[in-house]
Amino acid sequence: MKAKVHAIIVAAGKSIRLKDAVRKQYVALDGIPILGRTLNIFDSCQRVSQIIVVVPKEDLDFCRNEILLSAKLQKDVILVAGGAERQDSVFNGLKAIESDDGIVLIHDGVRPFVRQEHLIACINGAVELGACILGIPAFDTVKKVSLTNEVTQTLKRDTLWLAQTPQAFKVKLIKKAHEAAKQEGFIGTDDASLVERLGEVVKIIPGSRSNIKITNREDLKLARAIVKDWPDPL
Repeated sequence: MKAKVHAIIVAAGKSIRLKDAVRKQYVALDGIPILGRTLNIFDSCQRVSQIIVVVPKEDLDFCRNEILLSAKLQKDVILVAGGAERQDSVFNGLKAIESDDGIVLIHDGVRPFVRQEHLIACINGAVELGACILGIPAFDTVKKVSLTNEVTQTLKRDTLWLAQTPQAFKVKLIKKAHEAAKQEGFIGTDDASLVERLGEVVKIIPGSRSNIKITNREDLKLARAIVKDWPDPL
């Protein structure tokens, strides 16, 4: 029997970097809101049983009436209010999962170009090892710099990867990691970092350079180029 798979789509950002009246997750790409595009990908994944959407508290009615209704999702969907930080928002999403069994995919709502095969690969990796994330190998030279922007070291990029989402975990493991971080006041840059600090193995598998996170206007321009050829961009 296959493990039940939940998906937490985190879309509680305030869009500070986009500097627009409309939050980035609601901006339209070829007529469809970014968040709606992301939800459609997870809704069409046969392995996903339930989708938990985390948005700003003040946007709950808007998302329920505008985003979710227009997306016409077929799966069980729960709408949850986000927290002050992304980590708080994910924690709120995890609390909506009643059982500690199964797998959870945690994904940025503003990454609308993730591929189905990558969702499946992350799920399978988490079933096997407990934690599996998407990423891409560093493709530029990476420099370590001081606080005054002086180069202190050129890092070997052979072992350096750029983390993406989704990040998949056994539900019990990621709940434990978030609860420990909350108790100890630790803030991580992603969910995998919370699991790593418990000493658990996190597997990383190749994603795609088109799986971008839309955070500023430059990203939005790139997304509008990608969507023209989606689902087969270069």
